[in-house]
Amino acid sequence: MTAQPHRPPPPAADPEFTPADLGRRFGALVIDWILCLLASGLFASPTRDAWAPVVVLIVAYGFFLGLFAQTPGMYLTRIRCVDWTDGGRIGLLRALLRGVLLALVVPALLMDRHRRGLHDRLTGSVITPT
Repeated sequence: MTAQPHRPPPPAADPEFTPADLGRRFGALVIDWILCLLASGLFASPTRDAWAPVVVLIVAYGFFLGLFAQTPGMYLTRIRCVDWTDGGRIGLLRALLRGVLLALVVPALLMDRHRRGLHDRLTGSVITPT
């Protein structure tokens, strides 16, 4: 038999869980926002159409978090968004909902002791270091 690779316990079950620090999270968001501004410039004027980069951010979060557990900014800052209970990917629908809630800003500011914003708690996710 082949040995199974060691999988760390999911964040919710790990008493020593340490969330990603706020500096990395903010850095990832800034990188992703810049990419969204550039991408939205392909079909709208981000300075005139303020909705365009927000829509791109929501769609990008849905796609990247749902399929890869990381946005490009998260990849560069070495963090990822995983399911709170099992440590796996959160899937497309929850990632899309997380993007919508993040775009509202306020849910992201209401954090618990694990640095899970309201948007994370409502979607059952958490940001972890890679």
